[in-house]
Amino acid sequence: MQAAAGHETAATAPTFLGVERSLTGRRWIGHDADDDAIDNLARAHGLPEVICRLLAVRNIGIAEAKHFLKPTLRHLLPDPSRLQAMAMAADRLAAAVMRGERVVVFADYDVDGATSAALLLRFLAAAGLVATHYVPDRIGEGYGPNAPALLRLRADGASVVVTVDCGSTAGEALTAAAAAGLEVIVVDHHQCADVLPPARAIVNPNRPDDDSGQGHLAAVGVAFLLTVATNRALRTAGWYARRREPDLRQWLDLVALGTVCDMVPLRGLNRAFVRQGLVVMAGGSNAGVQAIAASAGMTEGISAADLGFVLGPRINAGGRVGEADLGTRLLATDDPALARTLAARLEAHNRDRQQVERRVLEQAIAQVIDGSADKGPLIWAADEGWHPGVVGIVASRLVERFHKPAIVGAASRGGAGDGGGNDAKVVASARSVPGIDFGAAIKAAMAAGLLLKGGGHPMAGGLTVAATRMDDLIAFLTQHIESQRGGIAHQRPLHLEVALSLAAVAPPLLQTLADLAPFGSGNPEPVFGFCAVQLQRATPVGTDHLRCQLNDGRGGSAVAMAFRAAGSPLGQALRGLAGSSVHIAGRLRPGRNGRPPSSSSRTLPSPTEAGDSVGRSLSRQPLPARW
Repeated sequence: MQAAAGHETAATAPTFLGVERSLTGRRWIGHDADDDAIDNLARAHGLPEVICRLLAVRNIGIAEAKHFLKPTLRHLLPDPSRLQAMAMAADRLAAAVMRGERVVVFADYDVDGATSAALLLRFLAAAGLVATHYVPDRIGEGYGPNAPALLRLRADGASVVVTVDCGSTAGEALTAAAAAGLEVIVVDHHQCADVLPPARAIVNPNRPDDDSGQGHLAAVGVAFLLTVATNRALRTAGWYARRREPDLRQWLDLVALGTVCDMVPLRGLNRAFVRQGLVVMAGGSNAGVQAIAASAGMTEGISAADLGFVLGPRINAGGRVGEADLGTRLLATDDPALARTLAARLEAHNRDRQQVERRVLEQAIAQVIDGSADKGPLIWAADEGWHPGVVGIVASRLVERFHKPAIVGAASRGGAGDGGGNDAKVVASARSVPGIDFGAAIKAAMAAGLLLKGGGHPMAGGLTVAATRMDDLIAFLTQHIESQRGGIAHQRPLHLEVALSLAAVAPPLLQTLADLAPFGSGNPEPVFGFCAVQLQRATPVGTDHLRCQLNDGRGGSAVAMAFRAAGSPLGQALRGLAGSSVHIAGRLRPGRNGRPPSSSSRTLPSPTEAGDSVGRSLSRQPLPARW
C-alpha cells in the first residue's frame, strides 16, 4: 500500500490524484486511455468499464481483447517451423528417437533450464527414447556448455546433445564438439551475437535472422515448440503406427512454471501457456511439482504467483548452493518417493540459500549506502567472499530497494566455466528495470571485448569479466544505460491505472479482474488509486505488517494491508495519520482460500507485494487435437 497525505498538485507534469511525492517518496503517474477505445471495447465485448480501461492502457484493442482475456493454444500456438532451424532440429531429434541413439539434454541450472530439460526428457521417453541429462556445476563449470563436458559426453557415446536455456554464445565449446563429431541442437532464448556458433541447429527466436515474432518466449516455451515439431516429424514418419502418440498437453505445467519463473512477458502465447499450465498443474500429475509444493507447506491450489515466489526459489536452490541437477531430476521423475526425497533436499538447500543471501545482501546494501556500489544509473556490487549462487537474487533485491539496474558479482580464480586461466575474475548476474535492456548492454560489452562470457535478455543476464577490466566494463555499461534512457534523471514513479471508489471493490469486480491474470512482466498487476479516504486506524498484524481500516464517509469501507511496513517510516506515518484523509494506492486481491472477500472485508494489498492470488480457478481451454 502507498499513501499520500493531502491533495498536492504536480508542479511540472501530470500526476495521478496530484501526488508528486507519496509517503514513501514515489511520484504517482497515471496512464491515459482513449475514451473511444474504452467505449469500443465495452460495446464489442460487453465488459465493465474498469476492465476496458485496463485493457486500453495496455494497448489491447478490440481484435486482441478476446484472446488476451481468454488465451487459448488453439489460437496462439504458431507453426513451430516459423522459427529458424526448427525443422532441422526436429528432423534430427526424430531421427535420433527412431534409431535409438544416445541423446543428452544439457541444461542450465535455473528453473527455465530445469523445466526445459524435464519436458524434453519426458517427451523423448514417451516417444520411445530414454535420454539422459547433464547440468553443469555453477562454481566448477559456470553457465552453459563447456568443451570438457561436451567431449566427455561424446566419449561416453552421446551422438546428439540438446542444450536448453543456454548455448547461443558458446562458440568455443560448440566448435570443440563439432570437431569431435558431436551434433549439438541449441534450444535457447537469450540474445545472440551476429555470428552464431557451429551447431546442427540453433533454435532461438532471438537470433538475428529469426522473424517468427516469438522472442518473448522462455526457453521452456521454445522447447515445447520443439516437442510439437518433433512429434509431428515422428507422426509423419509413421513412428506411432505401433505405439501410442503422447499428448503434449500433459506437460504444460512445466511450461507454465519455467515461463513465470524466467520473468518473460506474460503476453501472447506465454499467457496461454501459463493459463493452461495451471489447469494441468491442478490435476497433480507431476510428482515433483506436488512434492515441492508439499515441502513448502502449500495446502491450497497453486497460482501463478506461487510458481514464481514459492516453487521457483526452491527448485533453483540446488543450482545455487547445492546439487545442480536436483531441479531437473525432481521435475522429470514419476516416482513419488524419490520426488519427496529430492524435494526435501531442495528445501534444505533453500534454507541454506536464504542464509547466504541475507549475508551477501547486507554487505551489498552497505556498499551502495557508502557510495562504492552506486555508479549513477547503475549499481555494481562485488566481493571476493560472495557465493556465485546468490548474486542473481541479491541483484534483484537491490533493484527492488534502489530502483536501478544492478550487477552483483563474486570473485573467482578462473576455471573451465569462466574462460580458464588463473587470473582473477568476477562472475556476476545482472537484473534490470523496465525500459533498460540489459541483454543488449551485455551483448554490446561482449562485442567490445570487455567480457570473457556474457548473455541475457532484457530483464536479466550473466557475465564473467577479468578483474582488471571491471572499471572499463562499469564505465561502458553506465554509458550504455544512459543512452537507453536518454540521459533522463532517475525517478521513482508508481504507475496507477484506474481511480476507484471503495464501494466499487466488490466480488464481481474481483472475479472479472481474474481474467487479466496471469500477472507479471509485460502484464503488471493493476494498481488502483482511492481518493481522499478516511484512514480510521492502522493496527500491527503479524511480525511486520499493518492492517489499515478505511472508509469513504459514504458507506464504503475496506481493509488495506501495508505489508512489511510496521517498522518502516511508512508505518510510523500511517499510525500518525489515523483519522486523516489520505490517498491510497494498492492492488485488489481475493480473500482467503481464493474466494472474493465480502463487502465488509475488502482487501487492498500493498503494490510492493510480489505476485498475484487470482487465477486459481481456470476453465479448461479447447486445444488442437493433434500437434
